[in-house]
Amino acid sequence: MAGLLLVFSLAGAVPAMAQTGGTTSPGSTTTTTTTTTTAPTGAAQLQPDGTAIAPANAPKQVRKAIAAANKIHTRPYIWGGGHRSFKSRGYDCSGAVSYVLHAAGILSSPMPSGPLMRWGSPGIGSWITVYANAGHAWMTVAGLRFDTSGAGESLNQGSGPRWRVNMRSGTGYTARFYPGL
Repeated sequence: MAGLLLVFSLAGAVPAMAQTGGTTSPGSTTTTTTTTTTAPTGAAQLQPDGTAIAPANAPKQVRKAIAAANKIHTRPYIWGGGHRSFKSRGYDCSGAVSYVLHAAGILSSPMPSGPLMRWGSPGIGSWITVYANAGHAWMTVAGLRFDTSGAGESLNQGSGPRWRVNMRSGTGYTARFYPGL
């Protein structure tokens, strides 16, 4: 919510500054600003409807990942969902992670949690990190957690793939990232 207030206050600040300060010299041009669906900083912002807004400086693959997660963020948890095909009426943990990675163009076929432990390169990515062990997988994208588990939450946000407001510990998980992201 604070992020929305900041965006709206900044959007209103430009016209206000132009009205209260400075002058226009002959021959100068006026520029028009437009609002976009990107957050102003390097971290994605969670919206009240449960979707996320990509940071303005996010690479195209990260924007695609966030858009994909937004498409499935209210789907139910279905064990095995997203494994036969990326498109499913519901997703389990690794099916949801696979769906998002595929949309970003960095995964060609769905993977269960165990194989996600060997996907990409070991370590923490700048934009996208997958956390996997033999029984569960979740990810962070531009600083937000995308997970089917509500671990670490004080309020139940529902089962199935969701942007989660709280981070969780990576202890017991293998962290993996795609080079360059």
